[in-house]
Parts: sequence; structure tokens; C-alpha cells
Amino acid sequence: MSRALHAEWTKLRTVAAPAWLLLGLVALTVAASTLIASVTKCPGSCGDDTTKISLTGVMLGQAAVAGLAVLVVTAEYSTGMIRVSLAATPRRSVLLGAKAAIVTGTVLVAGAVAVLGSLVAGRELLPGNGFTAAHGFAALSLLHGPTLRAAAGSVLYLALIGLFSLGVGVAVRDPAAAIAVVLGLVYVIPVIGDVMLSGVWQRRIERWSPMDAGLAVQVTRNVAKQPIGPWLGLGVLGLWAAGALLIGWLVLRLRDA
Repeated sequence: MSRALHAEWTKLRTVAAPAWLLLGLVALTVAASTLIASVTKCPGSCGDDTTKISLTGVMLGQAAVAGLAVLVVTAEYSTGMIRVSLAATPRRSVLLGAKAAIVTGTVLVAGAVAVLGSLVAGRELLPGNGFTAAHGFAALSLLHGPTLRAAAGSVLYLALIGLFSLGVGVAVRDPAAAIAVVLGLVYVIPVIGDVMLSGVWQRRIERWSPMDAGLAVQVTRNVAKQPIGPWLGLGVLGLWAAGALLIGWLVLRLRDA
């Protein structure tokens, strides 16, 4: 496994695209969070969750994570380099495990930077927009348990999106198709839930769609009223990721390179 990890890390750091996508993850997340924090004002939105507002950019940054994870595997299929990788690492489960470990590690680091930057932006901007102690809002701090949980959970959310995307990429093999599947499942399912006329089905989609369920970990106010709990929601996303990786592993074992 150590040799496979070293090989995958070498591939990742010697190609420009992954570095740009990781930079895009940080830039998109912080920029979107900063924009939302700058335009959200109290008393107009005094019922909002300041932590969740500050972490809104994760919804956009996850697209860069999906692109990175899909690229890690589909680029090799596009160039034919997957045959070299399989020759060097004949055990396909080890190869997939190494790719998953590298994706997870790099996304955790970049995600932590992105989440921290987003919280700093929210801490600086939101008090100036009326989210002050006078309106019942304390300054954002990682010393606050729910905020720490939301921040750590957001980083884990990004890592799970990476694993989910990796599984889809292994199964589909085509970069454009894999990205379309991932972004469709992540972004389109919540839209379907929003236009549902049935409140029952809308709530079910909010509980079981990868993005809606996973981002429940960001909620710090009125948690009991949410369709799903913070860690349980992240667990649902974990099931999506595990299912995608299982399907990808089966395809990798049963199909030729």
C-alpha cells in the first residue's frame, strides 16, 4: 500500500490540474461565503444561522472537489495510463484504496483552509450587518461547540463528496459523464425537492439527498426542527460515498482497463 500511495501522490503533485482545482476549492468557497455574509443583514434576516451563512460557500466549492476526484481516475483512462497503474499495482482494491486516501487527504487539508477562511470572513462581516449581541448573536468562534461541529463537519462533508465522486469516476470512466452524474445527483435532487408539491416527499428528499442531508451538519440553530440531525445527515452522505466506491470497485474488478 505504501508504494501505491507514493505513486498516487506523485501523480497528483506532478500535474497542474489538481493543484488548480484545490486552489479553486479554497477560492470558490471563501469567495461565495464572503459574498453571502456581506449581503445578509439583520433585522431583515435575524432568524438566520450565522454559522451556516458563513459556510454557504461549501455548496460551490464542492464542485471543485468533484472535479478533482473524478480527474484522479478518469484522466488515466483517457490517456491509457491506467494500464501502467494496474501493471504497477495489480491488486485493484489497493489501487482504489490509494486513490481514495490521496483524494481524502488533500481535500481535508484544502477544505480546512477553505472552511477556516469562510468563518473568518463571516466573523468580520456579519457583526457589521447587524448580527450583534444586541440581536442575540455572539461572534463566530471555534470555541463554540456547535460552530466547531459545523466547521469540522463541513471539512468532512467535502472529503465525502470527494470519495463519492471518485467512486462515480471509477464506475463511469468518462470525465464529462462522471462530472455530470455527480453534479446532477448533488445539485439537481435538492431542486426536485424544492418544486415537489408533496411536503412528505420534499422532506424525504431533504433527508436522503447527498447535499441536503450532508449539509445538515452546518446547522447550529433550531437543530431539532431540521429534517435530519447533523451527524446523521453526514452519515447519509457517507452511505452515498460508500455505495459509489463499492460500485466503482466492482466495475474495476470485473471490467478490463
